[in-house]
Amino acid sequence: MKTKVTIVEVGLRDGLQNEKFQLTTEQKVQFAHKLIDAGIERIELGAFVRPDWIPQMAGSKDVIDQVLQATTPKTNKKIQAAALVPNERGMQDALETKIKEIAIFAAASESFSKKNINCTIEESFERFVPVMKLAKKNKIKVRGYLSTCFGCPYEGNVPEKKVVELAKRLYKMGCYEISIGDTIGVASPAQVESLFKKLKKVIPVKKLAGHFHDTRGTALANIYAAYKLGVRVFDTSLGGLGGCPYAPGSAGNVATEDVVYMFDQMKIKTGIDLKKLIKTNTWVSTLMGKELPSRVSKAERN
Repeated sequence: MKTKVTIVEVGLRDGLQNEKFQLTTEQKVQFAHKLIDAGIERIELGAFVRPDWIPQMAGSKDVIDQVLQATTPKTNKKIQAAALVPNERGMQDALETKIKEIAIFAAASESFSKKNINCTIEESFERFVPVMKLAKKNKIKVRGYLSTCFGCPYEGNVPEKKVVELAKRLYKMGCYEISIGDTIGVASPAQVESLFKKLKKVIPVKKLAGHFHDTRGTALANIYAAYKLGVRVFDTSLGGLGGCPYAPGSAGNVATEDVVYMFDQMKIKTGIDLKKLIKTNTWVSTLMGKELPSRVSKAERN
């Protein structure tokens, strides 16, 4: 396999946050270990958000502590664990753990920003300032999420110029990687190609990632379109878990199994064991009492 892509597993955070079924801390820790055992090296373990807003993220500190404590020094070097933080308070909570990477998130549309994080886009960037300062002081890497880059559930189309401007702003603030999100799954390969071509002019392509939801079944096509332009990092969620609680009609993230299968068939290395992912899918499905959307897992079990 001559080329490699990196998978960022977001099932434990972006995946679980929109599920009614709440996993216990112990179950989340088991989930994380199964993913790591399958070869996942970059993983979001939770979010330091208000539990009354997103109850599924309660106990993130305990999950992070237990997962990182259980890994050996050799294994720990390979695992790049992260947590989402919305503000300075969340960052302070993150600093009480051994986490070495955090993620901040902004939206490309005002309406979604207000619904999702209860502030304007400009106010969200003001909140990032103390977070970035603390991250730099404590030598913690910061990843930037930019949501609704291809369409907003409240405003419809989002101008490419605005997306590029905000992505560039996150990069200049110090985010080592910018994840470009199709939050409601409306993008087409042509749209992906158009936007990423513009993004590449202001941000090195190795600093860009793709975050695609599969609401309309176009996520794999969109990932391939981004891959052809040089993007090598993609966010995925085991089984296709997730969605956004503030994006009506949004289906889950693209399934990790489906993405790994596609790249395996293209002879592109992911470093992930597909069979172990499918076993993990079965375990989570049984736990939650429902079948997860992943097409590959369904096909392999039949």
